[in-house]
Amino acid sequence: MELTIINPLEYPNWDELLLTNSNYSFFHSSSWARVLSESYKYKPLYFTSIDNGELSALIPIMEVRSFLTGKRGVSLPFTDYCQPIASDKSHFKEIIDELIAYGKKAGWKYIEWRGGETYFQDTIHSSFYYGHTLDLAKNEQALLSSFRSSTRRNINKAVKEGVNVKILNSLKSIKEFYRLNCITRKHHGLPPQPYYFFKKIYEHIISKKKGFVVLASIQQKAISGAVYFHFGNQAIYKYGASDRRYQRLRANNLVMWEAIKRFGQNGFKEFSFGRTEPENSGLLQFKRGWGTEEKSIPYYKYDLKNAAFIKDSSKAKTSYTLFKKMPSPLLNLAGTLLYRHVG
Repeated sequence: MELTIINPLEYPNWDELLLTNSNYSFFHSSSWARVLSESYKYKPLYFTSIDNGELSALIPIMEVRSFLTGKRGVSLPFTDYCQPIASDKSHFKEIIDELIAYGKKAGWKYIEWRGGETYFQDTIHSSFYYGHTLDLAKNEQALLSSFRSSTRRNINKAVKEGVNVKILNSLKSIKEFYRLNCITRKHHGLPPQPYYFFKKIYEHIISKKKGFVVLASIQQKAISGAVYFHFGNQAIYKYGASDRRYQRLRANNLVMWEAIKRFGQNGFKEFSFGRTEPENSGLLQFKRGWGTEEKSIPYYKYDLKNAAFIKDSSKAKTSYTLFKKMPSPLLNLAGTLLYRHVG
């Protein structure tokens, strides 16, 4: 097997090559690579094997360099899941061996994979999340019937309350979503992602018609929103935010339903709800209400110094109360300063 390290931002027709392998996802695409690289100055190193013009293996890596958190290889930062692509376990082991050798030479602390249980199997995982997918092959009525009764009631309630939903692809819609996102992150005691990150999402994804923003409003005031991406025949819900003062209107449910309908009408086959932390019972309850299939998404971390897979002890034990009490401008600044170091 001939393995090449490719920068997808420079490789001609990377996305067309990616689509030659059925195990592709949006997160393998050049659009996502460009957003991560330009937002946080990460270096793309995509360990790739091409056979007769088709993609046979891929482990995409971003090299993260930080004076705060060290130097490492991540597949991929700020990504819900990123399954390695290989024809079989022996093929996968060849790539891993070369990747580990590269990491040692480059002085990385560790390598992290977000997914890959098919190949790692008996390997200890560092952490895990839940993933939920919806089959869009059903017609609209069949989809609606597959939802939990409470989900259908919440959709109807939003409609009856006069919630207006629009599917948008403008920079203005990204700015409005960012405003809602700052409100939501503050409520959860977390700094928001930097605005320039969402601007890059607009530049390389939304404006290129590889995703869209859905905003729900009441009396022309945006109260809920979400950002969706798509690639090939797959779609993904990536970010959601809302103003909790309007929670009783159930706008989040109508936002999701309008996005699902749009993707179904446009021939997409699979809709992903992204990842969810096991301890986030509220979000799990929400995603389980859409007739989804639930799977675990294990993450793996290989400590290069000790040559061993390890449990994740680096999850931030941040004082959420402290962040909640921060003035919004200061909290936003914290996100701008810190995010590139935690990828």
